[in-house]
Amino acid sequence: MAARLPSSWKEELLARTDIVSVVSSYVTLKKDGRRYWGLCPFHNEKTPSFSVNPDLNMYYCFGCKATGDAIRFVMEMERAPFMDAIKILADRAHMALPEMQDDPDYERRRTQRERLLGANREAARFYHDRLWQPEGRQVLDYLHGRGLDDGVIRRFGLGASTNQWNDLTAYLKEKGYTQEELALAGLTVVKGENAFDMFRSRAMFPIIDQYNHVLGFGGRAMQKDAKPKYLNTSDTPVFNKRKGVYAINLLRKHRDLKRVLLVEGYMDVVAISQAGVVGAVATLGTALTNEQARLLKHYAPEVHLCYDGDEAGQHAIERGLNILEEEGVPCRAIFLPGGLDPDEFIRQKGLEAFEAQRPMSPTAFRMQRLRLRYDLTAKDGRADYAKACAELLRQVKDPVDLENYLEALSIQTDFSKEVLLEQVRAGKPKSETAANKPRPERETISAKRGQASGGYKTEQTLLAILSKGKLNAQVVRPEDFSTPALRQTAELLLAGETPASIAADDNLSDETRAAAGEAFILAAELDESKLVSITEDCLRKLRMISLQKEMNSLVQQMASLQKAEGDITQADIKAKTLELAQEIDGLNKELALLKLQGR
Repeated sequence: MAARLPSSWKEELLARTDIVSVVSSYVTLKKDGRRYWGLCPFHNEKTPSFSVNPDLNMYYCFGCKATGDAIRFVMEMERAPFMDAIKILADRAHMALPEMQDDPDYERRRTQRERLLGANREAARFYHDRLWQPEGRQVLDYLHGRGLDDGVIRRFGLGASTNQWNDLTAYLKEKGYTQEELALAGLTVVKGENAFDMFRSRAMFPIIDQYNHVLGFGGRAMQKDAKPKYLNTSDTPVFNKRKGVYAINLLRKHRDLKRVLLVEGYMDVVAISQAGVVGAVATLGTALTNEQARLLKHYAPEVHLCYDGDEAGQHAIERGLNILEEEGVPCRAIFLPGGLDPDEFIRQKGLEAFEAQRPMSPTAFRMQRLRLRYDLTAKDGRADYAKACAELLRQVKDPVDLENYLEALSIQTDFSKEVLLEQVRAGKPKSETAANKPRPERETISAKRGQASGGYKTEQTLLAILSKGKLNAQVVRPEDFSTPALRQTAELLLAGETPASIAADDNLSDETRAAAGEAFILAAELDESKLVSITEDCLRKLRMISLQKEMNSLVQQMASLQKAEGDITQADIKAKTLELAQEIDGLNKELALLKLQGR
């Protein structure tokens, strides 16, 4: 059975959560009036249509209609289940999770996590302090020898583990941590009755998540014969190397990042950051994973892979591009000549030369890799290369891109673009052309407004005022809303629901949540000093719309009477026509009065 949260605790969590701060961890926001705007993280766009309302503690996208509260936002961005999103936000708000009704072991796990994170934080401080002491001299000399200055060393929190067997273990025990906790955190190794430090005689790189928690460490050996050269914390209750990215904590400090630069190693990240490269991160001793790709996609429009220039590095780029494309992350590859890694390239040729390296599309990079497998000086080699590239180009949907690739391939192989295009088309199934036809867009909320009512905007404004808690059931009623989605939302607001809870309610249809979200987010634009007059104006307009509908219905009835045949007599028709005319006249007078009041 899934654990349940007390509703009062959830409400307190949302009240203590600054949604602008949460969203800013993933999206660059700019304030405009009382709202914040940015590019929507849920669909591709060039003009910001994603809006965050701090007063209502919710977000809304005018493009794709995504809406919700901070919990839903974290669930969507992290692809996390509800409770994982709750834990992330509770941690940010420094709120202890309540003991779950159906999870008696929860409190133990919560306390354990806090203890392990605390031990890691203390270890990071210990290693950093040791770096500046005599016992850390070898590591400091190594870092300086790699061209790092003290400023970047401090910015990344680099440290030194000494050659003592239990230096850190003894220190953390004095701080109150148990041997069992230190072993669980991956800081101490226990063998029989002996306990010793996991990391000894190594340059230490703390691994910090996007919320500034120290999760683990990477250690670079100082002794030439030490194995392995790089030692990483094993998976623990707080650390999983498949889900983290080195230096992800620093990405949040950069606004308007054009791309995240993914490199291979910790030292690459630190060194090229010192040289002036912005947005560099690295995986944690593993090949790029789907989890890491999903994490990176929230920090910039593209991810560029720049691994070592040797064969292993280039092969890793190919795998990385596959992963990023699987996750729908726009990506490119940077090829460094001479088999150099990014750090070496910048030290030898400078930052300007590094930034001049043109990122390649995944297709262009794969074509370059294929070229190495064939002898292009031979006719057969060029033919085989052309056919191999045609396999790749069948996946290219953009006609302009395809034209460019074919032009480059024509130059390399001496085949005409027309022949190469025929080769590309030859391998496509006959049904693919039809399958690739653009599908009609799903009917949007905006398209339905005209169908629903000419007063949609008026109803929307009235709902926005209601969402601000300024109206009650004596002033406005659900019956005042003719649009079903807005009427349902009004009922929920009048029943005591908050705008954020409505926008995040999975029990509502997507249409209702989207319509409600747009109305709520527009509430910030209303002039507080004019809410009474705006409300009166909205109710007057809605009454006018209702009167006009009644009049139209009566006119249609009159027209039907003129065509009536059968048992009804001319006298009855005349009497009924007179009755309808009197009703229309009365409605006309009321409508004229309302128009006069509006002026």
